[in-house]
Amino acid sequence: MAKHGYDSGRLNLPFVGISTFGKRPICTDWDALDADCAILGAPFDFGTQFRAGARFGPRAIREASTLFSFGHAGAYDHEDDVTYLPGSVKIVDMGDADIVHTDTVASHANIEHGVRKILDAGALPVVLGGDHSVNIPCINAFSDQQPFHVVQIDAHLDFVDVRHGVRFGHGNPMRRASEKDYVTGLSQFGIRNVSSTAKDGYDDARKVGSDIQSVRQFRAIGARDMSKRIPDGVPVYVTIDIDGFDPSVAPGTGTPSHGGFLYYEVMEFLQELARGHQVVGIDLVEVAPDYDHGGSTSTLAAQVLLNFLGYIFHECGKR
Repeated sequence: MAKHGYDSGRLNLPFVGISTFGKRPICTDWDALDADCAILGAPFDFGTQFRAGARFGPRAIREASTLFSFGHAGAYDHEDDVTYLPGSVKIVDMGDADIVHTDTVASHANIEHGVRKILDAGALPVVLGGDHSVNIPCINAFSDQQPFHVVQIDAHLDFVDVRHGVRFGHGNPMRRASEKDYVTGLSQFGIRNVSSTAKDGYDDARKVGSDIQSVRQFRAIGARDMSKRIPDGVPVYVTIDIDGFDPSVAPGTGTPSHGGFLYYEVMEFLQELARGHQVVGIDLVEVAPDYDHGGSTSTLAAQVLLNFLGYIFHECGKR
């Protein structure tokens, strides 16, 4: 193949080729997983209480992530004077967990299986939702891992116990997480406006020690000091609901809530979090691309994840 003056190989522009996450290699044999970080799609949205469509989130996030796949030696950030995600950080895309339509139990079990495969391989799991109920099987997969603290970025508390017999919908995940003996606590940031959780759920969350902060409270404290509220010496699992961001920057979600975070507020917090804590797992949920024809929500999700991974692996290299 003619190189046309390029240094080596193909130019491989974002709009060329297969849309894996960040145009990273595909791993279809989950028993042969060899990576520092593995991406798993969880295209499940049967847990929604309002607008469905997050089943298309993983595909949209992957496509958007190709925008950030320029170059072959990482991404240079001139503000930090750091090249993030150099070639030495091995990220693979495992594809999606199998979803069985209308069957929450089977679908969640398949998501849990995928996360367990990532953990068995010693890699960092990053799960693309799907609605927020996919966090339930993600947390379940850590049952034989070391205890950790859950950090949630979200507009909604998601601490419903049982409502009309539903225990595993997208309003339940933080309640289910709090029931695990290996979850040491919860930090729930961005909670605002009318929530899916009634007052008794807030009372129950506080009884188990949850630190609940609204966007306005978060801003008054500041990103750096908010990171200091996370207990020292405990690994963290981070779950990001895209509706934690303001709908002016993230309209493509099923339950938008005005008054949300802007990009740098969240990223400054996540960078501080990566500096002070070991991150053992991530999920990003509730991207519903059909409600955002410009695609900015999917782009935001991809950018948040790639930058967060950059922070994590940069800090790992310093420890």
